Amino acid sequence: MSIRLFHRVSRCVALLAACAFLPLRALAQGPATTPGPDGSQQDAAAAMASELEAMKKRIEALEAELRRMKTQSQPETTTLSAKASAPAAAAGVLPAAPAQPSANTGTPPDSAAAAPGPFEFADFSWLTGNSRQKDYPLSTKYFTPEIRLDVNYTEDFNHPQDDTIGGSSEIFRSNEFQLTQLGIGGDLHVDNVRGRLLTQFGMYSSTQPRNDPSIGRGQWDLNGAYRYLAEAYGGYHFNVMKGINVDAGIFMSYIGLFSFYNYDNWAYQPSYVSSNTPWFFNGIRVQIFPTEKLKIEPWFINGWQSYGQINKRPGLGVEILWRPNGSISIVSNNYALGRDALGAPERTRWHTDDSIQVKYYDRPDRWLDKAAFSFTIDAGCESGSGVACFGSGKNGAQKQSFLGFMFYNRTWFHKDLYAFTIGGGAIDNPGRYLVLLPPINGATAFSGTPYFTENPGDSFKAWDVSSTFDFMPSQFVTFRVEFNHRASNVPYFSGPGGVTPPGGNTGAPSSEVFLPSGQLWLPDLRKYENRATFAILVKF
Repeated sequence: MSIRLFHRVSRCVALLAACAFLPLRALAQGPATTPGPDGSQQDAAAAMASELEAMKKRIEALEAELRRMKTQSQPETTTLSAKASAPAAAAGVLPAAPAQPSANTGTPPDSAAAAPGPFEFADFSWLTGNSRQKDYPLSTKYFTPEIRLDVNYTEDFNHPQDDTIGGSSEIFRSNEFQLTQLGIGGDLHVDNVRGRLLTQFGMYSSTQPRNDPSIGRGQWDLNGAYRYLAEAYGGYHFNVMKGINVDAGIFMSYIGLFSFYNYDNWAYQPSYVSSNTPWFFNGIRVQIFPTEKLKIEPWFINGWQSYGQINKRPGLGVEILWRPNGSISIVSNNYALGRDALGAPERTRWHTDDSIQVKYYDRPDRWLDKAAFSFTIDAGCESGSGVACFGSGKNGAQKQSFLGFMFYNRTWFHKDLYAFTIGGGAIDNPGRYLVLLPPINGATAFSGTPYFTENPGDSFKAWDVSSTFDFMPSQFVTFRVEFNHRASNVPYFSGPGGVTPPGGNTGAPSSEVFLPSGQLWLPDLRKYENRATFAILVKF
């Protein structure tokens, strides 16, 4: 309340108090008489009634004045309240893929005191890559806990005898119940200081580090240091424009649209342009929000999904996210300059990933209550150390490129209790520099394998389709059933014979395996794969 308004209210209160005590004063002075027209004295009660009527009119006028002043002061009071609460709200806004959370702006704000933050002008829980959780019952003033559980049972119709599934960043074993992820942590938000931690227990703690070749360069066991961390960063929020966040540590990548966390996505197994692109970055990001509808986010990182640098040059990147209204989301992720090819110190990587999501139907009162689609296209290449973006480069360099797309359509039913998604995509990746290496005889991205080479000129083309049905009785749980068909132009997927030598992994993963009989052992790789998955996904 301003000083001027305080004085005006104080004056009115004083006048009301004076009016209220006038009758008492009149009674204390005793009976009053007033000369009448004929010189007689009127009764004191009649005089008091006249005085009370005059006071009533005065009180009504004062009450009207108070109401007018309150109405005039309301905008000023609201503005001050919003300014006071904005720092706490902005320091805690987040959400995002790969990447995938989402707007990627921070933790859920304290609803009791927070002013709207970036991308909070509409409900974007319909997006793939965004959590649909709306309530945070465990949240406190300074900490918003987060717990995620992801358990799946997958039947691979190739029936590999070692139950090993390759070529996926989400599904790794067949004919078994597997804990894909147990994530425990949350978001700290004290004044303008930010921090986020989420653990990575379950299959992810083994499968994510094995796709990072940087763990084999240098000492200090980067694999062991980071394997149980999905996200771990700290930073600060600056009250500039609609907010600027500066964070350092391990954070989610946004390349590929889908979130690293399957609960957030429309499908369990994303197509190749998502599955084969980064799920995390290690470095620094700056999130700049010029308006509530726009985010510009530069990255300075060790490299393409790598705990350390593979060669001697870090990577640079930037995300531009624009949501003009509650029905459209457009994002462009770009990566450049990183030298991320093991054994090729002069090879530079370039990549662009661009997506649009549109909610084209929204009728909450109907049984079919919502429908939306997403479309993503990726393009990239590598140049130097014997390869070129378009081939036929210096010294007969081989073409090393990536081109792919994916499309998904999702419909929701019965007040979002059920949802059905159908989609798929394709890639062409000569040189195979982004193809996930099959885990043949324990092979990793660092070891490589002679059974599936990734040399310049090696061809790889693949496509897939999927259908997904979700039952969502609560905002905290999803029951999911999914069917996937995947295919490639070269043998790639686990066949009935599996990818594990008899008796288990034998010798170095980078070498061929010979049986006791002296015969060369060969993994059973096929050009196609059909899978059915049942999953329970929990987030609160």
